[in-house]
Amino acid sequence: MIKVIIADDEENVCQLIRGLIDWDSLDMEIVGIAHNGVEALDMIEKLLPDLMITDIRMPGYDGLEMIRRATIINQDLDFIIISGYHHFEYAQNAIKYGVSDYLLKPIKKDDFLAALNKMRERYLKRTEQLNNEEQLKRRLKNDVNKLRASLFTERLLKKGMTTQDLTVEAINENDHYNFQPGLFQICAVKIDCGFEDEYNNTIHILEEKIVRILNSQLRELCFDMEIYLDDSITYCVLNYSEENRKAVRKQIKAVFDELMVQKISFEQHDFTMGAGSVVEDAGELKETFRVARYAVGQRLIEGPGRLIEDVTIHKDPQRVGVLLAELNKTMGAAVEVLKKDAVLNCITGLKKQLETENLSGAEIFSLVKHVCEMYLLHLRNNQIQIQYGQEFYEKFCIHANRCSSVDRLFEYLSVMVGESMEVIIEEKKQADTKPIRVAKEYIQENYSKPITLEEVSGIVGFNPTYFSTLFKKETGNNFVNYLSEIRMNRAKELLRETNSTVAAICEQVGYCDLKNFTKSFTKSVGLKPNEYRKLYS
Repeated sequence: MIKVIIADDEENVCQLIRGLIDWDSLDMEIVGIAHNGVEALDMIEKLLPDLMITDIRMPGYDGLEMIRRATIINQDLDFIIISGYHHFEYAQNAIKYGVSDYLLKPIKKDDFLAALNKMRERYLKRTEQLNNEEQLKRRLKNDVNKLRASLFTERLLKKGMTTQDLTVEAINENDHYNFQPGLFQICAVKIDCGFEDEYNNTIHILEEKIVRILNSQLRELCFDMEIYLDDSITYCVLNYSEENRKAVRKQIKAVFDELMVQKISFEQHDFTMGAGSVVEDAGELKETFRVARYAVGQRLIEGPGRLIEDVTIHKDPQRVGVLLAELNKTMGAAVEVLKKDAVLNCITGLKKQLETENLSGAEIFSLVKHVCEMYLLHLRNNQIQIQYGQEFYEKFCIHANRCSSVDRLFEYLSVMVGESMEVIIEEKKQADTKPIRVAKEYIQENYSKPITLEEVSGIVGFNPTYFSTLFKKETGNNFVNYLSEIRMNRAKELLRETNSTVAAICEQVGYCDLKNFTKSFTKSVGLKPNEYRKLYS
């Protein structure tokens, strides 16, 4: 039995939760009900529950603090949080602690049941209690899901692939669908949270919400439908009859309305829904997919938080090519001399130029990705190494795709390029000064020997003249004075801390002539060696 504790400061809410579900059918048992955070923590320690259903705000410890403390007691404890519309920051922070799901008040039974089933499956998987039949069902379901997903992965998302040769019969046979002759349409739901990492951990929870909403609003109207998650975009392919055409369109709007409810709770996230064109042939699935994807791309132009439909695809690849060619020249010159400001000015100039262009959101996003590729190419052409080059581009594409406006998109491009150039410039600076560091280390280790400028310059691989100039530039001192300074400092140390004679110290610090040593020491310190010893030993 899965042990459950309910925590809410309102008794009627606790009783609603208790009476809303047939807990026995889920192999769950409510072992305790708490009305504040302190009481809830006490129950967790004594009753060792597997699942906690808690309000986000309570007396004593609020839900957030209670969750933080509870995870210390039991890191395997699962949580479903219950949130009011205006408690976004609490819910957001709770998810950072690993909360698996959240529900909005008032609680809907279907959503609650779906969340509990998910928790039950997590628990059984964690405790390896799935029986043979359940394991077989899980494997079969996974296999079927992979087959159905291949329509997206192998056809719709893969570049260069077409669906013109596809028939209803072929899709049903090969990909395990139950399509019927009628209408086909693909919709896309886009989540945007900006390029910062702060909100990325909520995307998977929001995707689960989107899947539930799509299923509840559309599945009953369709012969078959399939949902595919691609990072921050959720695609849904619908197959329905002509008679249900108006009803489906109405429910697509209902899906969007439900998304706006989620937006109230997760105000840092934006939702955009793109409706693809309605087609009569399975061979035209690629076209409705392209329209849906194009539609959500238009949020960069029109703004997020919209249901975008009935769009006509507009592309001007020639103009995009011209813009890239113009940028390539100026960026290449700036990258070659590692002028960070000049590179960023190229990006700013391109953004300003776009204000007078009539490009679609999809074209602007593609253009920005090409600019990122161009920047990396110029680095390679100039033999400039960048750590994790491929990962740099992949990270950029993922996070750029979560930006909801042209401004945010170019801001992220500037941040990524600017930060990488700072690292490159610093590494180059370190590389340029490395020979001087090596030379200084050599001098410090060999000052007692009669070393020369020619000898040290040979050690670091430079000719004496260039090394002398570089040494003075980086240290502010010439080679002879630096060597003398090292020797004098060591001589002062030996005079203070040992009883060695001045003649012996003279030899120990690399001087062959006592008279010359005394003269150099007096000039450097202002005292003769014996006078220095009397004062400081």
